[in-house]
Amino acid sequence: MKKLTGIAVSPGVAFARAAVFNTDGQQMGISNCLPENVGQELELFQEALQTASQEIAACRDDVAQKLGDGYAAIFKGHLVLLQDPGLLKSVKDGIQNEFFTAEYAVYATLTSYAQAFQRIPNPYMAERANDILDLRKRLVRILQKGKQQIQSFDEPVVILSYDLTPSETASMDTAHVLAFATEIGGPSSHTAIVAEGLHIPAIVGVGPILKYVHVGDLVIVDGDNGILIIDPDEETKESYRELIQQRESLNLCLDLQRELPAVTLDGVEIELQGNIEFPYEAQVCRQNNASGVGLYRTEFLYLSGQHPNEDDHFEAYRKVIETMDGKPVTIRTVDLGADKLLERSKISPDVQDRDYFIESEKNPCLGLRSIRLSLKRADLFRKQLRAIFRAAYYGPVRILFPLVATLAEWRQARMIAEDVKEDLMDGNIPFNPNVPMGIMVEVPSTVLMLDRFAQEVDFFSIGTNDLTQYTLAVDRTNMDVFYLYNSCDPAILKLIEMTVQTANRFQKPVCLCGQLSGSPIYTTLLIGLGLRSMSLAPGAIPEVKRVCRHVLTSQCRKIAARVMKMENAAEIRNYLWVEHQRLFPDLDGDAF
Repeated sequence: MKKLTGIAVSPGVAFARAAVFNTDGQQMGISNCLPENVGQELELFQEALQTASQEIAACRDDVAQKLGDGYAAIFKGHLVLLQDPGLLKSVKDGIQNEFFTAEYAVYATLTSYAQAFQRIPNPYMAERANDILDLRKRLVRILQKGKQQIQSFDEPVVILSYDLTPSETASMDTAHVLAFATEIGGPSSHTAIVAEGLHIPAIVGVGPILKYVHVGDLVIVDGDNGILIIDPDEETKESYRELIQQRESLNLCLDLQRELPAVTLDGVEIELQGNIEFPYEAQVCRQNNASGVGLYRTEFLYLSGQHPNEDDHFEAYRKVIETMDGKPVTIRTVDLGADKLLERSKISPDVQDRDYFIESEKNPCLGLRSIRLSLKRADLFRKQLRAIFRAAYYGPVRILFPLVATLAEWRQARMIAEDVKEDLMDGNIPFNPNVPMGIMVEVPSTVLMLDRFAQEVDFFSIGTNDLTQYTLAVDRTNMDVFYLYNSCDPAILKLIEMTVQTANRFQKPVCLCGQLSGSPIYTTLLIGLGLRSMSLAPGAIPEVKRVCRHVLTSQCRKIAARVMKMENAAEIRNYLWVEHQRLFPDLDGDAF
């Protein structure tokens, strides 16, 4: 049994066999063959060599014809590698002596060769390492031809991978993919957010999984506590079976109060809305009696890599609006960029736009993302705004602009929105011209200028994920510094308090929609800071509602007052956990 720990990003527990994917997104992991199948694996390897030789030769000839022999030289080097006696012998030895499958023998051998070249401090050798990795990818792909991809399985699995992109995560078949864990990743990456939207347990930042796991190993993903267990023993399996039963009992208890309002013991109503990533999640909001959709992330429309047209936007938004049946839906304009960035060429396919979308930004978190990207590509921005105004004809909608850092950005976005409304009116297209427009509070500069923003915007939504990143100067996707990323840091809480106080002074609605709102141990603190509206993952609404219904606002204010005197996030979290246990003494100490 091997027990590894990572960052819990989506709650729940899952048991299943492992499907393992390497850094190239290919299904991989230590895999063995039966001794009697060694000959068959050697034949498969030989066939793969022949197929690879044919593919490389065709590429070489094509490049030589189009660009000249100089550009084709790299493919000649690949052909030489395919004939290297030492390399071929190592692969065959892995099959014959270790009983590896052909694909794993290729993967292990070429990985070892590449690492040897990478250790040599010479740029030429580093390039040779890249050639070997390229050849590894080609051979493994040929050997895996016809095997399942991440998106499709015919039996329950847990995916273990070096990393997963948001689009790979979004395309998972959740009927068979019960959970996933990745070697890298941060607590608030877009992949983590998508996993929460899919309602499957997930852990990121576990470290080197792939060297410990065999294809088909039984694994447990504990998304509550960030624990991955490979090949668990019977005692561990029984312990987790009991945990699953406890969770089922808690869910039954929470089911009994789904239809009850989120009202404190002294009669103060707390508005609990849902954060959604995909249109089908609106139904989960309805099931959990959410007050509305407080944050409708629209990036999913771009996850396929294709440009959604206006009608694609419109149909997705109208579906959610109609599902919510009169409850408000807050639609955030696309927040692409940084960890949510697609290939730039897919966003900007025209040659003349290349200067706007270079392939790799040196500092993407501070670069062209969110509202900046929308303002730069006003054609895409206008298309989305037209769809939102049209969809608002079918029910109450609010528009939310992300990462607004200056008044100039807000005013430019508002101006484009007003221009879009004029176009719709001139075209006699049905739309709602009276859609409230607000901004995400995600940047310290926005908090400092909030009194000026409050004179112009209709509402505020506090995004603690990015606010934490930009206030603490921590890249939330960087594993080397993620330990510094904590949304209950005293500095973040002060900014939340300032935002709420300013919004209340100007009588502007304010909601908190970051991950902080979805954890019930922070609910008393947020109520004590003056928040009366929160937006969270739909599945978390019942637990947060239970806290709301068991506290007095005066009690919450005392908790907040004490917290605001504390000096670090660990002290704050420990104190809040103790207070939470006092409210619910029946809770398991490892539940949160």
